[in-house]
Amino acid sequence: MNPFRPRLGARIALYLDLIRWSRPTGWLLLLWPTLSALWIAANGFPGWHLLTVFTLGTILMRSAGCCINDVADREFDRHVKRTAGRPVTTGAVSVKEALLLGALLALLAFALVLTTNTATIGWSFAALAVTLAYPYAKRFVSMPQAVLGVAFSFGIPMAFSAVQGGVPLLAWVLLLGNLFWVLAYDTEYAMVDRDDDLAIGMKTSAITLGRLDVPVVMLSYLAYLTIWALALVEYSLGAMFYMALVLALGQVVWHYSLIRNRSREGCFKAFRHNHWLGCTLFAGIAVSYALK
Repeated sequence: MNPFRPRLGARIALYLDLIRWSRPTGWLLLLWPTLSALWIAANGFPGWHLLTVFTLGTILMRSAGCCINDVADREFDRHVKRTAGRPVTTGAVSVKEALLLGALLALLAFALVLTTNTATIGWSFAALAVTLAYPYAKRFVSMPQAVLGVAFSFGIPMAFSAVQGGVPLLAWVLLLGNLFWVLAYDTEYAMVDRDDDLAIGMKTSAITLGRLDVPVVMLSYLAYLTIWALALVEYSLGAMFYMALVLALGQVVWHYSLIRNRSREGCFKAFRHNHWLGCTLFAGIAVSYALK
């Protein structure tokens, strides 16, 4: 038996844990608005090339972001119940290893972007800059979820750029709407860790908003859906799109039932199931174009 095989398998398992491979919620939250933007920009199916580039690129950049985030937060994470066991925090994966893995994943994502066009390549640098800034925003910005909102929405202008060679006003309006969605679900996420974050001096929207957290989350969901509905009304997407909006509103009501008491379990469940809201909206858009 090769003695190096068990050790290699153990290292790979740690790296997969580092990039949250078994917890796909993070990259799904990135993927659905990006795919929605692709379909809208292309007036339907964008082709297998762009679909592959943006799907794999989303997964790779989310994974790279996890590496960067865990290195930046390693001293804080040890004091938070939910994150104390992360590989970088425990020392199972070194800072150097995590950064090298993050750099490799980002380079692979960039290689995919190189197959698109010059404009999209340029926008990818802006997306990377915001991704690198977010982990440190939590130390200085009272609402770091706004920074995350930009980072998690940058697939929208990049999708338009890849299809159309430029970024129209519509892309920025959709980005604004998506930012409200990120604020909603990441505030739910922050509500899980509120007690620990208060103890270590971390800044989050859940702490900044105080008892207004639940109302602001609900208003943010409504702002997201309203902005997208109004922005796309002239595209005549039809009944399927509006049915998807109604289903998404139903999910918002369900989320209220989960977070209204601010329990750790309810807030975390609401966060983990948020990607279904984005999936619902994307499905409505994709089916609407297919039926045109």
